[in-house]
Amino acid sequence: MTDVVVHDPTLRDGQHAVRHQLGVAALRGYAEAADAAGVPVVEVGHGNGLGASSLQVGRAAVSDDLMLATVRAALRRSKMGVFMLPGWGTSADLRKAIAHGADVIRIGVHCTEPSLAERHLGFLAEQGADGHCVLMMSHMATAAQLAEHAATAVGYGARAVGLMDSAGNFLPQDVSDRIGAIAAAVDVPVIFHGHNNLGMAVANSVAAAQAGATIIDGCARGFGAGAGNTQLEVLVPVLERTGFRTGIDLYGLLDAADFAERELMPAPPTTDTVSIVSGLAGVFSGFKHQVLDASRRSGVDPRDVFFELGRRQAIAGQEDLIVDVVAELGEVAS
Repeated sequence: MTDVVVHDPTLRDGQHAVRHQLGVAALRGYAEAADAAGVPVVEVGHGNGLGASSLQVGRAAVSDDLMLATVRAALRRSKMGVFMLPGWGTSADLRKAIAHGADVIRIGVHCTEPSLAERHLGFLAEQGADGHCVLMMSHMATAAQLAEHAATAVGYGARAVGLMDSAGNFLPQDVSDRIGAIAAAVDVPVIFHGHNNLGMAVANSVAAAQAGATIIDGCARGFGAGAGNTQLEVLVPVLERTGFRTGIDLYGLLDAADFAERELMPAPPTTDTVSIVSGLAGVFSGFKHQVLDASRRSGVDPRDVFFELGRRQAIAGQEDLIVDVVAELGEVAS
């Protein structure tokens, strides 16, 4: 069997689904449950990463410092992971995360802009930290382009590199082509992070593992932005049946998933109509709440907003564009 390292961003990507309002008790309880199950890496933070708590994308209920300290104290076996988007977070935030005992630090960049990670990956390399780079909105680039950009990130010091299907736009063949190209181009572990807008997250994650990815992400009950992430408690047994060893205890994982549904979320994410349109349009899953809120206030169909955002190739970090599109569509309707 081939080993796959599972990363669990339930306490980070899941924040999108509850407007970044997870409290200390929820953070601690889930971290303890995931640790007991033997999940290798538990990621924590604001949904948009270190330093992102703001009016633009949502203020978190808990500060970065308290989130990191809470989860670090709860983990006995699992490593703690964090995520940062350049522009939201800075090297000062990375230094703080290292001081709090973060074991794995991911830098996320738009899929065609790996140069934005150069300074931060270099800083992490200098610190001896395990710095990874993930290329977001990866449906917006070809397999060859992604392989080139992944190799560039490795040159900057990334110890692992890979893709986020941030819009849930991929089908399995899309993943196979892109992950295969990256795996052939780099000599570090390859990452895949899926979203479930088209109901393909588990299938896409298996395709990624079969194409050479050795780090696969999944969230309890799929807790994450939009239609949610790859459902962790489904992903792990499917990977095991497909010939990949995760080292995670199944019953412990199921217990952690039950805790997550009971304590973290009002309801598990679903592939609803708006999420499907978001995936088809290739729009960042984290835009869902803002699009629905702005559309409701203006009487605009949110599906039209998503397709227009997709036409304009909106990317994560361009939340202000939602307001412009809603206003323009509202003018047309009137």
